Amino acid sequence: MNLLIISTGGTINKLYNELNGELEIGESVAKNIYSLARGNLSTKEVSIINKDSLDMTDEDRALLADTVKNAKEENIIILHGTDTMDKSAEILAKTVADKKIVFVGAMKPYSIEKDEAIFNFASAVGFLRANPPDGIYISMHSLVLPHDEIYKDRDAGIFKPLK
Repeated sequence: MNLLIISTGGTINKLYNELNGELEIGESVAKNIYSLARGNLSTKEVSIINKDSLDMTDEDRALLADTVKNAKEENIIILHGTDTMDKSAEILAKTVADKKIVFVGAMKPYSIEKDEAIFNFASAVGFLRANPPDGIYISMHSLVLPHDEIYKDRDAGIFKPLK
């Protein structure tokens, strides 16, 4: 499977800055995760935006949409912050119709706790390997669902199906 991984930043990519005590967007963690596939993935990776999703603008989302539209790959994973991945997914749903796109994030940085990021990413890869219909999906907390059938329950701190 040829897979394009687009990293936009988000908590999944955050690192703890020992000097100021803050979490900051670092380099994409995608390679650390997909290397666990031991060569069974043909990947291309591109990093764009590199922001917390709460700081993303309409221009950032337009750049994401253009990057996806111009990609030759049919299977795409987007590393994205969980707070606004639904908003970005909605924009892609209006602009891209001929690809399989899965948004992946984590509530805790990979640099602090790896398990959630790895699980969400691996779920997305398995889902794409099953050759689903073209569409925009979100992979979080053991669910991989169409973007408009999943939501972030902020009170519970978990993604849940709408139905």
